Amino acid sequence: MENVLRPLIVLGGTVLLTLAIGWGTDRLLRKADERDHGTPLWGLLRRARIPYQLVLCTAMLRGSYDQTKLLERHQVGIGRTLTLVLIGSAAWLVIRIAGAIVETTYTRYARAHRDAARVRRVRTQVELIMRVVSAIVIVVAASSMLLTFPAMRAAGASLLASAGIIAAIAGVAAQSTLSNMFAGLQIAFGDMVRIGDTVVVDGEWGTVEEITLTFLTVRTWDERRITMPVSYFTSKPFENWSRGTPQMTGIVYWHLDHSAPVEAMREKLRDILRHCPAWDGRAYGLVVTDTTPNTIQVRALVTAKDADDIWTVRVAVREQMITWLSAEHPYALPRVNTADAVLPPYRVPSPDRASLRRAYDFPRTGRG
Repeated sequence: MENVLRPLIVLGGTVLLTLAIGWGTDRLLRKADERDHGTPLWGLLRRARIPYQLVLCTAMLRGSYDQTKLLERHQVGIGRTLTLVLIGSAAWLVIRIAGAIVETTYTRYARAHRDAARVRRVRTQVELIMRVVSAIVIVVAASSMLLTFPAMRAAGASLLASAGIIAAIAGVAAQSTLSNMFAGLQIAFGDMVRIGDTVVVDGEWGTVEEITLTFLTVRTWDERRITMPVSYFTSKPFENWSRGTPQMTGIVYWHLDHSAPVEAMREKLRDILRHCPAWDGRAYGLVVTDTTPNTIQVRALVTAKDADDIWTVRVAVREQMITWLSAEHPYALPRVNTADAVLPPYRVPSPDRASLRRAYDFPRTGRG
């Protein structure tokens, strides 16, 4: 009877105690979250209750399993398995807690600052820092798991002795990976590109959607995703339309006939912009920038508060101006000048001797 009750008491008591501590901790975090609505820390920490309970349960089982007298032949293996689970759950818990703290810090900063560019920069740095912390915790946890095996301990001395050679070989083999990692850190803290920035890379216009230590994802205007190594942004030029102030100036071109009413087009451009909500009212202009034997090139300058609005303004101005010209001044649209072809003067071919002889020998009687 004792052999049955002892494992039930130890294992059941461990599980019940774990659930009780987890429930009590969750209640405290919920009350703290209800009292302090200004910070999401307590609500984010509640997401860590599963790894927290797993750490408690594994730690108590690791310390009390010897008292169960259950499967004594496999006691070493079971103890090592519990140790591995404890290390893994502890790493999971540390990552969740670090994520809650980092997210809370970013939320407070975003509420305190209205500068969108600065908030995006901090967001990029926070996400990359979180990825670095997660990678470090995972590496430390994996190393701790390996060191629980006696064979790994014995091999530790030889590994440390050849650490220099291994590091050199690894550095040469993973040169591109390491360069991308350092490029990711340079992007995060050098403020070159941030999440949410509007960029043009390889002729593609889009928004930076994700930045990691090794790659960067750009979401294009047609919902495509372009994934590029972060080293591209540290070694090649690219356009960042969100750098500095997001205000932009757009250009609209028309190729028109020489008789186009330029002054009337200026007035029409002003009327179009007055009824366009995307125009920020800073500036506008319309000039003739070039001429050819058949057409003139008319350029309009418009402004907007960001890249999205400048696209809307350009499209509206181009469409409404062409519609107005077609309805009010159709002669201003480009035409292909045509005229009747001038033929060369007609020449009568001179008769040769054979034709003259035939004409002379033609019988005078009969017809004609």
